[in-house]
Amino acid sequence: MMFKFLALPVLALPRVVKRLVVISLDIILCSLTVWLAFYLRLGEWVSLGNGTMWRPMSAIFVAWAFALPIFMLGDLYRAIFRYSGLKATATVVKALAIYAALYATVFTLFGMDGVPRTIGIIQPILLGLFVVASRALARYWLGGSYRHAFKRALLPRVLIYGAGTTGRQLADALANSHEMRVIGFLDDAPQLVGQLLNGQPIYHPNELDDLLISHGVSDVLLAMPSISRKQRNEILHKMTQAKVAVRTLPSVNELAQGKVQTSDLRELEIDDLLGRDAVPPNTALLTKNIKDKVVLVTGAGGSIGSELCRQILEIGPTCLLLVESSEFALYRVHAELSEKLQTKEIHLIPLLASVQEERRVNELMAAWHPDTVYHAAAYKHVPLVEHNPAEGIRNNVFGTLTVATAAASHGVKDFVLISTDKAVRPTNVMGASKRLAEMALQALAGNGSSTNFSMVRFGNVLGSSGSVVPKFRQQIKDGGPITLTHPEITRYFMTIPEAAQLVIQAGAMAEGGEVFVLDMGEPVKIIDLARHMIELTGLTLKDASHPDGDIEIEITGLRPGEKLYEELLIGDDPKPTSHPRIMKANEKFLPWTHLNERLRVLESALNVNDVALILTLLQELVSGYQRSPTIVDWVHVQTTMEN
Repeated sequence: MMFKFLALPVLALPRVVKRLVVISLDIILCSLTVWLAFYLRLGEWVSLGNGTMWRPMSAIFVAWAFALPIFMLGDLYRAIFRYSGLKATATVVKALAIYAALYATVFTLFGMDGVPRTIGIIQPILLGLFVVASRALARYWLGGSYRHAFKRALLPRVLIYGAGTTGRQLADALANSHEMRVIGFLDDAPQLVGQLLNGQPIYHPNELDDLLISHGVSDVLLAMPSISRKQRNEILHKMTQAKVAVRTLPSVNELAQGKVQTSDLRELEIDDLLGRDAVPPNTALLTKNIKDKVVLVTGAGGSIGSELCRQILEIGPTCLLLVESSEFALYRVHAELSEKLQTKEIHLIPLLASVQEERRVNELMAAWHPDTVYHAAAYKHVPLVEHNPAEGIRNNVFGTLTVATAAASHGVKDFVLISTDKAVRPTNVMGASKRLAEMALQALAGNGSSTNFSMVRFGNVLGSSGSVVPKFRQQIKDGGPITLTHPEITRYFMTIPEAAQLVIQAGAMAEGGEVFVLDMGEPVKIIDLARHMIELTGLTLKDASHPDGDIEIEITGLRPGEKLYEELLIGDDPKPTSHPRIMKANEKFLPWTHLNERLRVLESALNVNDVALILTLLQELVSGYQRSPTIVDWVHVQTTMEN
C-alpha cells in the first residue's frame, strides 16, 4: 500500500526531475554492479577505496563514463517507463549490448591494473539485469497507478448526501469504482460540516450550487435510507432545484444486511417523490387467506399480479397457482419466483389459461381446490379497450364471471377482484367493464354464495405496464419530447408493492360483497409528474420561457374514452375499516336474477359484435357511464368504410 501511495507523488514530479532521478538510479546501479562483480569474482567484499591492491573505483568510473552517454544517446532517458513495452525494452537491450562490448574491451581484452579481467564480463551482465528489472518495476508500479489516476480523474464527480454510516460505506464501495469518483459529502448537521470523512470534506447542502460549478459535480448519491418520506422529499426538492442528477439507495427495509454495495445504487424513481411512508402491515390480515393455503392468482404475469405473487410467496402458502394467458409473461414470473423459492417447501405451478375459457378454469379449480383466488387478469389499457370494446367486455366482465362461478362451484373460500378507479362514473369501456365486473360479484355475494366475494379499487400504480412513468422515462432517454394528452389531466398514484400489500389485507377483511377503496393520497397532475421526472435526471424543461432547455412537453389531446380526473367512490359515504388506508364503499348493484338476464343479452350482442347495441346495453347497466358519441371500434370503423 505504501508503494501505491507514493506512486502518485512521483508521477506528479516535473519531467526534468524524473529524468535526474533515473540518471541517479543508473549511476547507483553502475556502482552496485561493479561491487557485486568483484564479490562474485573474489568471493569477498572489497573496499571501494584505492588503499588495497584492488581498484573497484576505476571500474566504476569507466562504467559511468560508458553507460551514461550510451543511455542518453539511446534515448533511454526520454522513454516514459510506465508505457514501456517491447520496443522500449529492445532499445534498452541494444544500449546495454553496446555498453557491454566497450566495457569488456577495456577490462577483458586490454585489462587494467587492480581489476580482474572477468569483471569486464560479469559487470555488464549484472548491469543489464538490474537496468531491465528497474524499467519493468517502474512500468508495473507507475503505469498501473497512472492509468488508475487518469481514469479516476475522468470519472463523473459525485457527492454523497449523508455523512453517516451508510454514506461512509458507500464511499468505501466507490473507492475503486470505474463508474464515478466521490469528491465529498453533503450533510446539514452543524457538527459535521467542515470535517473530513474518508479523507473527503463534508459540505453543507446550501453549498451545492457552488460545488456544481467549482468541482464539476454531475450526481448526488442519497445515502440516508432511514429518513422519512417527508424528509427525503424535502432533500430531493433541493436537489432538483440545483439541476443535478440524483441517485439513491433503497430504504432500510430493502437494503440487504451488511455493507453497502455500488450495485445497491439506483436511478431515482418518481415514486421517491410521489410515494408515501409505508404503514406497517397487519400481519394477521396478511396471513389470514394465504399462510399454509392453496392460492390462485389470475393475470399472474402482469404488473399487479406478479407483485401479488411475490408477496404471497413471502407469506408462505402451501401452493401458488400462476394463471396467465401470455406464455412469455408466465415464463418470466415463474422463473423469477422459482429463484426466490430456495429451500421453501411451496409448490409453484405455472398454468397457461385464459379466464374466458370456462372448461379450462373449472379444470384448474377441480385439480387444486384453491382456498383463495386473486383475480388480476384484465384488459386495462383505456385506448385499446375503447377500440376493441367487445373483447374488453368479454375478458373483463365475462372472464371475471367465469372465474367467480367456478370458484363458487369448487368451494373457494375467498375471491378478491382487482378493480380500478376508472370504474367510478366511467367515460370509457374499460372502466365501465370493470364496474360491471364489480356488480357481478356484488350480485353473486347477495345471492347467498358461500364464497366471500370482494373487490379492491385503486388508481394508477407507478411503473406498471401502460403507466406513464416508464413511457416518460424512455422519452427522456430518447431526448424528448414527453407527450402528454392534456395539461390538466390528473391521476392518483400508488407504488405497486403498497397496492399489492393493501389488496391482500383488504381481501382478508371481506365478509362478502364489499367494495374496498384504497387511500391513494393526493391526486397528481401528470404535467407536474413529467416536470419532476425531467428534473430528477438533472435536465431542464424546454418551453417558451426556457427555449434552451433540454426536454419539451408536447400536448397531443385527449384519447378516446380518456377523462381529466379520476374518482375512487361513486357514493359519498365511505366507511372506515381497521386499516387506516382501506375504506369500504357503499355501492349500489342489481340483484343477480335481474343482472344475469341482462348479461345474457349483452353476451349475445358480443357474439355478433353489434358495437352500437353493446355500448347501449353497457350504458343501461352501469350507472354514470358516459359513453363517447363516436364508435371507434376498429372492426366497426373498417366495415362502415367499406359499405
